[in-house]
Amino acid sequence: MTGESGLQLRRRLGRSDLRAVSEARAALRDLLRRWGRADSSDVAELLTSELVTNALVHTDRDAVLTATVGPRRLRVEVRDFVGRRPRVRTPAAGDATHGRGLMLVQSLADAWGVRAHGVGKAVWFELDADRL
Repeated sequence: MTGESGLQLRRRLGRSDLRAVSEARAALRDLLRRWGRADSSDVAELLTSELVTNALVHTDRDAVLTATVGPRRLRVEVRDFVGRRPRVRTPAAGDATHGRGLMLVQSLADAWGVRAHGVGKAVWFELDADRL
């Protein structure tokens, strides 16, 4: 799994298959281990979980996870096949499990965004190597 910019992970995620969340975390952990950053993958795993969960729960379609490491950073992207753009929202006070995903990505990632991608979109984040 090597791309031009370094090691790469690419996984197709089955529609509504939330087992894919833990599988994505494990695959990312393995990628970071091969990159030499196995002991500090917590933030990367958390943010990847949020993007994968959002894609599977809010689109009811398959998604594609791509994670690429290079000399200076990790980039994780989750592409889905629904054009509706996600939005950062403030969760309701009593809502302990919903509405926090993109807030976490926004606050913990060094960079993040959403881009149109053919039919659908890709939500991505980057973490600098010195933070991992």
